[in-house]
Amino acid sequence: MRLDEAPIVVTPELVRELLGKDRFTDEVAERTSVPGVATGLAVTGVGGGILFIEAATMGGEPGLTLTGQLGDVMKESAEIARSYVRSHREELGLDDGVDSARVHLHVPAGAIPKDGPSAGITMTTALVSLLSGRPVKPTVGMTGEVTLQGKVLPIGGLRQKLLAAQRAGLTEVIVPARNEVDLDEVPEAVREALEVHLVSDVREVFDLALA
Repeated sequence: MRLDEAPIVVTPELVRELLGKDRFTDEVAERTSVPGVATGLAVTGVGGGILFIEAATMGGEPGLTLTGQLGDVMKESAEIARSYVRSHREELGLDDGVDSARVHLHVPAGAIPKDGPSAGITMTTALVSLLSGRPVKPTVGMTGEVTLQGKVLPIGGLRQKLLAAQRAGLTEVIVPARNEVDLDEVPEAVREALEVHLVSDVREVFDLALA
């Protein structure tokens, strides 16, 4: 076709013809479109990144199955998340099926080792999302350690994590309130691009993150 011909009607087909195949997809929206998937923020050997935590229930003996090449600390975070959900199921509006369920938590990119406690609130949110049937908002990423009582503890690498959130197209991040002092290390342009929610209790995370 000739681009000097007028008028030119820009259609999806024309865009594809001129620019080629799609190189980027809205991965966060695609992955979190179903209940049971939450977006976490992590620090890798090359900087910050996002990770998805997927939860599913299945038949079999009650318990927890973990996959994704997780380290010992991250495995403990998953156990804490499950124990919190079980012990608070009434106030979370969940039925007692949570006690008899076999829960599978998976963190994709299984070839990459992962560890640390900062995925605690992400794991807990993925479980509550699954068991309540409420998907996680695709605009939201989160990081924070969680205790058995649901308290959210501070984490490291906040600067790298927020940079990763902005790169991934997220518009909201949930971080521990005790990390507020670390926001000064985050570039101003990143702080302006993100709505930062400071939380002290994991129930605040559910109110902010679940649709």
